[in-house]
Amino acid sequence: MSEPIRILTVDDHPLFLEGIAALISGQPDMELVAEASNGREAVALTREYRPDIVLMDLQMSGMNGLDATMSICAEFRDTKIIVLTTYSGDVQVLRALKAGARAYLLKNLVAKELLDTIRAVHAGKRTLSPEVSYQLAEHATDDALTPGEIAVLRGIAAGNANKAIAADLSISEESVKGRVRSILSKLGAKDRTDAAIIGIRRGIIEL
Repeated sequence: MSEPIRILTVDDHPLFLEGIAALISGQPDMELVAEASNGREAVALTREYRPDIVLMDLQMSGMNGLDATMSICAEFRDTKIIVLTTYSGDVQVLRALKAGARAYLLKNLVAKELLDTIRAVHAGKRTLSPEVSYQLAEHATDDALTPGEIAVLRGIAAGNANKAIAADLSISEESVKGRVRSILSKLGAKDRTDAAIIGIRRGIIEL
């Protein structure tokens, strides 16, 4: 018998952790070695337990899952990260993959696909949920927003007028207007509110 796949789960929802534990407990080839509720704990417990697989949520207080993924991948090259999240936005998916994640699985598919995903990633494969793959393909040729445009989009999402955004960013109001026009064009948005909704859905900005 080979050694079981050693797993660390990271999520700030206790009920979700319980569900994952229940799924793993019935698998003879898997062992849940530890649970963390935020990114900082995840890094510390990875150092302590050296898991084969880390199941990582992204949206957590303190150190988020993206930063934790980068830290773990930089320090422990043999530990593989599987992102478990409710967010399918293409920009957030790309950030997670660039940070070192080997798989990106939506939480609504956990019961059906998690165990096979763990085994696939442990065997050296990369996997994405079908919806995630669709989102990546859908926006593969889109022009990315510049850092300046993202800053303006954050201001729009916060409900700020151009004058307030200009003051916050120390740029002219005309510059803000120019960036707004570019944002609407690149995102295919019909107005400012639509742009903010698209930005949040795709993971370009967070509330």
